[in-house]
Amino acid sequence: MAIASINPVTGEVLKTFTPLTDGEIEHKLALADRTFATYKYTSFAERAQWMYRVADILEAKKTEFGIIITLEMGKTLKSAIAEVEKCAHLCRFYAEYAPQFLADTPVTIDAGQALIRYQPLGIILAVMPWNFPFWQVFRFAVPCLMAGNVGLLKHASNVPQCALAIAEIFHAVGLPDGAFQTLLVGAERVANLVADPRVKAATLTGSEPAGQSLAAIAGHNLKKVVLELGGSDPFIVLKTADLDVAVATGVTARVMNNGQTCIAAKRFILEEAIADQFIAKFVEKFRALKVGDPMQAETDVGPLATPQILQELDGLVKATVNAGARVLVGGYRIKQEGNFYAPTILTDIPLGAPPYQEEFFGPVASVFRVNNIREAIALANSTNFGLGASVWTKDEREIELAIAQIEAGSVFVNSMVKSDPRLPFGGIKRSGFGRELGIEGIREFVNIKTIAIA
Repeated sequence: MAIASINPVTGEVLKTFTPLTDGEIEHKLALADRTFATYKYTSFAERAQWMYRVADILEAKKTEFGIIITLEMGKTLKSAIAEVEKCAHLCRFYAEYAPQFLADTPVTIDAGQALIRYQPLGIILAVMPWNFPFWQVFRFAVPCLMAGNVGLLKHASNVPQCALAIAEIFHAVGLPDGAFQTLLVGAERVANLVADPRVKAATLTGSEPAGQSLAAIAGHNLKKVVLELGGSDPFIVLKTADLDVAVATGVTARVMNNGQTCIAAKRFILEEAIADQFIAKFVEKFRALKVGDPMQAETDVGPLATPQILQELDGLVKATVNAGARVLVGGYRIKQEGNFYAPTILTDIPLGAPPYQEEFFGPVASVFRVNNIREAIALANSTNFGLGASVWTKDEREIELAIAQIEAGSVFVNSMVKSDPRLPFGGIKRSGFGRELGIEGIREFVNIKTIAIA
């Protein structure tokens, strides 16, 4: 089956690609293996120079790359350009800090000397999603390469031009052939890639079923994995919050990337004392959102990436309404060409309806009311997900309670959940395990070697 780039605004097939043959995959694996044999001995200074050059290319061609992103998966052009700029920042961050993060760590022992050394593992396979087609790849590739590993990318099949553009960027800066390669293959090829003895570990960002499949294969082959899976992040607003800021941030947190991000605010949990005020302001801002061509600067929300995602989202909304929920705004597919869904707010959601356990991957906000912080935390923790959480309050006791008791990989107080190169990123429960970014991220795929000298 061909790998295709399809414009989600028009449904036009932009370009098709023939998946790699078994022979071509073997060639790339062998090249990666040979390259690692020498690449692991390159210095941090050499690797940093390559990353600085990558950052320069990203910034120089940010609009060109942004257009590719938008054409393939539909996010607004302004957000696509911002994504490319964030990748450049990531390159410079690890170019500067990787030597420090992976420096030998001396340890005091009873006799002699001891230290911890961080050494690369080899070929790391990345199975990456379409929703942030540059950022997700770069947050794997840059620490991977700075640690001395080499990378193989199996990108989502609807963003092949992004995948090829990223590979070309690394090639253009003079990175050794085989240090980073894109594999245009379908999902059915992943099992054999993970099982190949030359591949030492794998990382996946995607759905829970995809993560379960990869983890099972990796476990059978005794290989480490990092999984960043789904989320249904709570956005808790309590009575002492700055409502205007919370509302404005909440809208951004829900519709950013057309609502297609794991760390989007999906469940809005409001303390009863301010719920009516928040909802009124929230609905007003949702009604004002402009849905349309993502290439236009005035567009706030573009199309969903594929017809299947549109159908799944519409089905979840209908099931929620059929269960007894009320639609405050939106709640329908927009009848025009493309994968457009109206920004939607649901409330009066009965227990057991889809928003309690399902991830709504699109511009749909589910609103809940609670009496206090303890009820808010209990509701926040009631799902199988545990990626991020946003809490809005000025009360120090409530802040400490939320930080201590919310079950998530990150808690942001009075701000929106987001990824940052300086901070470890990942989830717990069925949102995955392991971390990307920060010092913790670059240490995921190294041999943490203990050395003791008497």
